Amino acid sequence: MVNIQIEIQGRDAIAATNELLSISGLSGSYEVESELEREGTLVTIATIIGIVGGTMAIAEQIRQWYKDYKSGKSDQKIEKVLIVTSQGKRLLLQDATIEQIQQVLEDIN
Repeated sequence: MVNIQIEIQGRDAIAATNELLSISGLSGSYEVESELEREGTLVTIATIIGIVGGTMAIAEQIRQWYKDYKSGKSDQKIEKVLIVTSQGKRLLLQDATIEQIQQVLEDIN
């Protein structure tokens, strides 16, 4: 089974992960990685197992989700988001373009 894992770090990682998984077209689940908790920073690992719809539209939503949380949306903030495909491709969202996110998402289809 092809899937994508998204590691989210930050004090509001759980809220951010729930919002990420609520993006229309994404299907997946997450777990809190207690052994990865660093100095009070929560780490969640979301596993995306399905994408319904166009990957470009979903990539745009993921990029906007990241920008909102990185800037402290509603006083909630995350520090780092890393996407890892089952083929081992890694993409840090900090400087990623929508096209790069789309390319990684296409690995799941």
